[in-house]
Amino acid sequence: MVFINVVLRNAKKLDVKYKFLDSIQIQVKGGKGGAGCPKYGGIGGNGGNVSLKVNDGVRLSDVLRQFPRKIVSAENGKDSKKHCIAGPRGKDKIVQIPPGVTVCEGNRRLGDLNKVGSSMLVARGGAGGRLETGYSATAAECFDLTLDLKLIADVGLVGFPNAGKSTLLAKLSRARPKIASYPFTTIKPNIGVMEFGDGRQVSVADLPGLIEGAHRNYGMGHRFLRHVERTLLLLLVVDIDGFQLSPQHTARSCLQNILLLNKELELYNADLVYKPCVLVVNKMDKEDSRRTYEEIEDKIHNLAGFNSTVSEEMQSDTVLNFSSVLPISAKHATAEDIDSIKKTIREVIDEHYGPPSLDDEIDLQDRCRRQISEQGQIVV
Repeated sequence: MVFINVVLRNAKKLDVKYKFLDSIQIQVKGGKGGAGCPKYGGIGGNGGNVSLKVNDGVRLSDVLRQFPRKIVSAENGKDSKKHCIAGPRGKDKIVQIPPGVTVCEGNRRLGDLNKVGSSMLVARGGAGGRLETGYSATAAECFDLTLDLKLIADVGLVGFPNAGKSTLLAKLSRARPKIASYPFTTIKPNIGVMEFGDGRQVSVADLPGLIEGAHRNYGMGHRFLRHVERTLLLLLVVDIDGFQLSPQHTARSCLQNILLLNKELELYNADLVYKPCVLVVNKMDKEDSRRTYEEIEDKIHNLAGFNSTVSEEMQSDTVLNFSSVLPISAKHATAEDIDSIKKTIREVIDEHYGPPSLDDEIDLQDRCRRQISEQGQIVV
């Protein structure tokens, strides 16, 4: 337990250092309404509104730079006066945010802002004073909001720590994530872009490794899992020899890890297990790895049957349906091996979603670079 606490504490320190910012809290306040003028029947100006608007060129950190106190206030409406019977309306405040943001007030989800140019009114200004209100202004709205960024990538790499996700990303693209032989080397997202001979591009996100209990926010928990929701395809990566986080934790076999990843995804969001999925059984260069794979191959292809034989703590209500299972060694993969993996990923995406439009292809690199430029590394 001491081991994992130290690792996670260090990860949090690095998190601050590298400014991994995918969630912020702000207070939004509409402008106060202006007072009416009963002597002349004047109407006070309405207070301004606060809105969020998606701009592809901004980051969540830009919001904090613009509003360091985390308070966003619209302009107050002006009072009605003798020489200005109708008080001028207060100016609206528009907060520019990146695409892929979910807006919440407490536990209430207000909506998602994904499309560039889309907007959401989050705090209305107070109405100016008038006859009906005794010339007193009405109160403006004020809310405490959470803005959660969910990265938008075509493929999400999912696995326990040290499964080889970063090594695979480095081979699939020209990204250079940190790679080492200990858990939690990835503590911020990395995005790479796979390129094909015909100009097609597919973005791949390497996200921090899960641990058991991630759905309950253990480890990096929700901070990782929420990014999986927007991917088109899940690429599960498991070590053929299984995984053990520390001597104090239970060692899990390759098959058990597959089921545990399945369960973590399902418990976080049951819809995730219905996403298109490809399984990569990694580190096949290890001694006896081929024999081990042959022993479990049938169970992988009949995961539902194996699921019914394990303890309840590992069972899922719905098991993932793998479109393809790829036994590889990411570390020693040849160019032909990588081309085969890329071809499989592309075929599965196209089978479920169809080929992308030309416009989607043109803006892929810019979209990835802008949304991840501060959160992590992107290399094309």
